Formats: sequence, C-alpha cells, structure tokens
Amino acid sequence: MGAERVTRIAPRRGLVAIDIGELWHHRELLWVLAGREVKGRYRQMALGASWIVIQPIINMIVLSFIFGGVAKLPSGGFPYPVFTFVALLPWQLFASGVRSASQSLVQQQAMISKVYFPRLILPLASILAAGVDYAASLAVLGLLLLGYGLPLRSEMLLYIPISALAALCALGVGLWLAGLSARYRDVALGVQFLLPIWQYLTPVAYAGALVTGSLAGLYQLLNPMTPIIESSRWAMLGIGAAPGLPLLVALLTTVVLVITGAIVFRQSERNIVDVL
Repeated sequence: MGAERVTRIAPRRGLVAIDIGELWHHRELLWVLAGREVKGRYRQMALGASWIVIQPIINMIVLSFIFGGVAKLPSGGFPYPVFTFVALLPWQLFASGVRSASQSLVQQQAMISKVYFPRLILPLASILAAGVDYAASLAVLGLLLLGYGLPLRSEMLLYIPISALAALCALGVGLWLAGLSARYRDVALGVQFLLPIWQYLTPVAYAGALVTGSLAGLYQLLNPMTPIIESSRWAMLGIGAAPGLPLLVALLTTVVLVITGAIVFRQSERNIVDVL
C-alpha cells in the first residue's frame, strides 16, 4: 500500500495579506453569510426589518431637535432633518460595519472551529450586511428630498461612492478590532462606548465649518470620517467646498487601515481556533 496523502490547511504566509483568488472562490459563502446576518439582526422583532429605516429616522429627529431646535446651529440654509439625515447614512454605514466586523470572529466561533474557509469573509460579510441597511435608507432619503422640494443635482451621483469609502474605512477598523475581540472580549464594550463619542467628534449633527482655528487641520487629518461626511453633504446638498485634499488624505488613511488591518487579521487567524 502506498503512503497516505495528507493535506494540511493553514493560513497563507508571506507579504500578501489578502488572497483575492481564494475570496472569489468562496464568494457564495460571502453572500450567504451577509444575507444570514441581515435576517438574523431583525429576527423575532415585532417591527422586523422596519428597524432598518426606523433607526436613522429616530436619530435624525433627536439630532435635529437638539442641534437644530435647541442649539440653533446653522445648516447651510437647508432643513435640519435633511442636513442631518444626509450625514447620518454614511456614518451609520461606518458605525454598523465597525460593530459587526469587530465581533465577526467571536459570533461565528462555532463555524470557525468546524470548517476551513478564508476568515476574511466574516468581516466582509458584516460590511455587506451594513450596506443593505444603507441601501434601504437611501429610499427614505429620496422621499425626504422630494418632501422638502429640494432640487436634483448631478453631483448626487457621487454620494454612493463617497459612502463606499465610509464602508471601506469600517472594514479597516473592523479588521484591526476583530482579532483583538477574539482575545479580549471587553473590546466589544469599548467599541460600543467609543463609537458614540466618535460620532460627536464627526460633523454628523453639525457643520464641520464650526470647527475653526488650529484645530480645523487636526480635525480633518486625524478623523478620516470628517472629510467623508463633509463630502457627502457637498454631493447631496452642495454645502461646502468640493472634495479635495482632505478627502484624498481620508482615502489614503483608509487604504492604510485596510492593508495593515488585513495583516493584523491574518496574523490573528493563525491560532484563532485556539483563542476562541
């Protein structure tokens, strides 16, 4: 009898952090996991998937009341609900993606321990699921624009690509946090605590132009979501300057986050079964 062949499955080594071919080969699993996450998120809820649009609407009302009604902050001449909702959609795409991607390994630990597949599919599926919520909320934004009688602009076509940059940024942050969450379960609490703070440090409920002086440059440089949100408002409403250097810096920062996050994620997946 000949010697038995043994196939050893192990994470890739080397400088390449992402194996595009392997991800493409498992693309059906990616779609299945994304769909399952969307369905599972609203399962056994009385209002079901309606929460996809209810959440941003409630946030819009609260932020409009506090910042537009009580604080009387400027909104560039636009109704405050529209001013806020335009920024809320890319922000919630980012925040939802970070929350889900950072916990993707922990939530799928039973699956990870039983079968091999590229673990990067898990945070990617979380980002896709957040994108489904974003797409549904776009319909509400369209109705809001029509309801207030706001004109259409050709620049509105850039709104979705700019929001896609927010999703890419969420992937980078989520990759960094996913491996840490597997080792330290209190990372999830930290994410839930820090994301609302991050939101208020981002011009979601107010105009970025309110931050002036020496802080303005740091405000744009250290927070990639700031130029993303500002560019989203420019695309949809024409508020502020057209995207330029700040958005380019945000793009470069996001690319660095994704690449380094993928490297850190790959290092953590080598012994992820033992950790979980």
